[in-house]
Amino acid sequence: MSHVTPQATPSSASSLPAPDPSLGPSRWRVAGRQITTGNAIISVFAVLAAVLVGSIMIACTDKDVQEAAGYFFSRPGDTFKAIWDSVSGAYIALFQGSIYNFRADSFAKGIKPLTETLKFATPLIAAGLGVGLAFRAGMFNIGGQGQLLMAAAAAGWVGTSVDLPAGIHMIAAIVAGLAAAAIWAGIAGFLKARTGAHEVIVTIMLNHIAVYLLAWMLATQGVLQAPGSKNPKTAAMADTAVLPQLLGPQFKLHAGLILALIAVAFTWWLLERSSLGYRFRAVGENPDAARVAGINVGRMYLFAMLIAGALVGIAGVSQVQGTVTSGFGGDIDAGIGFDAITVALLGRSSPIGILGAGLLFGAFKAGGFAMQASQGVPVEIVLVVQSLIVLFIAAPPLVRAMFHLPDPDRKRRKQQRRQKKEASA
Repeated sequence: MSHVTPQATPSSASSLPAPDPSLGPSRWRVAGRQITTGNAIISVFAVLAAVLVGSIMIACTDKDVQEAAGYFFSRPGDTFKAIWDSVSGAYIALFQGSIYNFRADSFAKGIKPLTETLKFATPLIAAGLGVGLAFRAGMFNIGGQGQLLMAAAAAGWVGTSVDLPAGIHMIAAIVAGLAAAAIWAGIAGFLKARTGAHEVIVTIMLNHIAVYLLAWMLATQGVLQAPGSKNPKTAAMADTAVLPQLLGPQFKLHAGLILALIAVAFTWWLLERSSLGYRFRAVGENPDAARVAGINVGRMYLFAMLIAGALVGIAGVSQVQGTVTSGFGGDIDAGIGFDAITVALLGRSSPIGILGAGLLFGAFKAGGFAMQASQGVPVEIVLVVQSLIVLFIAAPPLVRAMFHLPDPDRKRRKQQRRQKKEASA
């Protein structure tokens, strides 16, 4: 039997619709390119790259891996098994210490790690919003430490030295803390608006001033030091000034989380829906163009720092009125002021992104202790992972090269090179 290969006839070929080049790429291809070239995917892959590097460090510091590596060439399978056991065990411990503990004998104990994550994330979210808002307005607010300390000092003084009815006392302490942090940040905004002083230098100096000012307050009777005590620590917060517990006394999760979520919603509305937020973004994109358009750039700097300071102040009041209600010392900041910079960078200064970044870093803080306790993983590795996240976020070309992501500026650079060649010809 002979086989006849069908041939395409001209009529059949012409009946097929030819692609219209004017239509351009499909919407799915456009959407895929927007996803792979956007800022969000860089943050995701920055976290993934940092976790991979952290896995290498976990394996290298594990004693079983080091022992198995000594006879790698005779039994390589033992080394790979030891690496898998150390890395998987560490991240399982991280999950059980930050999300849910499957080994707990009750549901309440099982979700306790999640409540710890939310507790650690609360001040990071609030402080990250303060840093991110300043970023959107074109300023680098690294004064979160000083603003948090001043908020803690003001809220602590109202909570320990002022006698007010329940409810009113709590609100008064919150308002005092937010006002103190806003004023402290407003100093940097005012100096930048009036004198052109760089906010980085000013906020660094204000951080140092806040640290020593709080130390003096804690060592002075009648200011913040507990009556009859010589220790640099405040008295316990009055019960009427303490933030209520959200899930009962068996958990440490308090209403500061509600304040942080309200701050996320407010910041999103401010930046995306209000005219003031539009002016903030215009100044942040191009202050000269904003000035030509009639926007008072100096006033925007001042307003942005005032609001940013108040947002950081939420972190301070949540610390003294919710987390450390038995009295606090000079270490109340706990590194939150500087961790907020990392949270804002990872969240790309977006309120929703900062919320996710704060939850991630809260999980790192809560789960890091579980990794150390159950697997013997040094808790410093978690800090290294956090630092690597900042490193990768600061180098988007490196992340794109590692994961073969498309470069959004590649076409523009090609066009510029083509135009230069045409101009030179």
